[in-house]
This record gives sequence, C-alpha cells and structure tokens, in this order.
Amino acid sequence: MSPDELAMCSWPDLPPRYAAALRAVVAFVFEAFEPRAIVAAGSVVRGAGDRSSDLDIFVVQERPYKQRLQRWFGDVPVEIFVNPARAIRAYFASEHEHGRPSAAHMIATGFPVFGGQAIDALRVEAAEWLKKRAVLTPDEDVFARYSAATLLEDGEDIVERDPAMASALLGEAAMAMLRYHLRAERGTVPGNKNLLLEVERSDREVAEVARRFFGASTIEERQLAARALADRTIRARGFFEWDSERVPVPDD
Repeated sequence: MSPDELAMCSWPDLPPRYAAALRAVVAFVFEAFEPRAIVAAGSVVRGAGDRSSDLDIFVVQERPYKQRLQRWFGDVPVEIFVNPARAIRAYFASEHEHGRPSAAHMIATGFPVFGGQAIDALRVEAAEWLKKRAVLTPDEDVFARYSAATLLEDGEDIVERDPAMASALLGEAAMAMLRYHLRAERGTVPGNKNLLLEVERSDREVAEVARRFFGASTIEERQLAARALADRTIRARGFFEWDSERVPVPDD
C-alpha cells in the first residue's frame, strides 16, 4: 500500500491483533484489486466480537465480476467480499426476500476504511433496506412451519431406537422453529450466534422454552420442551394438511 493510499484510509478503534490484521488486509486489497471503497464490518468492528470472531471486508470495485476470499492475516480469519455496486444492490433485494439482510447490515453498520464518499449512497440504501420488513407469503409461511414440524416428527419417531439421532433432529427442529418465529414476528433472521438473544428481545416466553430445550439433560426433557416450543411458534407437531400455490410449468 502506497503512502498516498494509506493517507486516504481511516481506521476503526480495534484490539491490537484485529487492527494489525485490518491494515494487512487493506494492503492486500489495494495490491489485488482496484477498490473504489473498502468497508470493515462484523461483530469485532461493532465492539461485540467473540474470541474467534472474524473480520468482514466489503470491497466495492468497478470491474464487472464478484469474488469471495477467505484468508488468514496473522491469526485473524478474514472474509473478503469483492463486488461492483450493482451486485451489492442486487444482494440488498434478494437477501431482503429471505429475511437475511447480511450485505445491507454490513454496509450500513460497517466502518468505511477507504472511499467513504464513494459509498455514501450505498450506505443510505442499506440503512433503508434494514428498515423494511420482509413479509412471508402465505405459501412461504406454511412451508416453513411444515418443514419444522416434519423435523420434530422425525425426531420423535426414533426417540426409542436411536436417541442420539433423535436429539440431533429435535435440535434442527428447534432451530427451524426459532428462525420461523423471528421471521414471522420481526421480518428478519439473525445469524446463529445471536438467534436466542434476538428471540429474547422478541418473546421472552419462547426464549425461556428454547433455553430449557437446549439445556435439557435427558431426551425426555428435550422432547417435552420441543413440543412446547412447537406449540408457541409453528403451532403444529407433525404432519398437517396444506396445499401449495399452483405454479405454471412452461411448455418445452
């Protein structure tokens, strides 16, 4: 990284190992790409990182390709997302539809290390996308509930003959229920590490049942808690009747 490029960069206040890694990755980005802007994002940048948290780096470029890289810089894992602005805008729209606005969250809450003015408009758009509620269609709603209910039913089916696998399936069912609950109530689904915390902010009773489920010491306790969680979220415990929408099939 040249002295001129270095002079144009701003740096967030990070713990020493992350600060060193960020400077190394920014130098790498300048060598490997032609960035118009660089945004550092992730829980570490927001001051809420865990012991093994990585750095997320969004690189905005003019060239018409996108690329994702995962590299170590020192002992810090770094994910680098390289995109032209139009691809980032496409992420805003597509991720909103699934209730997982990852790109919008990183751009809106990240720290502009380089080229801040070049992405001012993108940051405004990202913040607007975060305000929008992603509403499930009736078909999406019933399919999400049915998928979680099926996992619960599969787990209960094999409790006696394979309790270890039953516990795993019940765990998948519980996660699916919590994701559905947040998507239906708030319109977004957080990352796995923050799932229970966000449920607690949305519905303490559901969160209490979820923590009882994940803390259960026996398969019987786990099974009872899974049923209670299903009653409070997806309102089903297994197979139920439903019809999907009619989807036209094009002629060959």
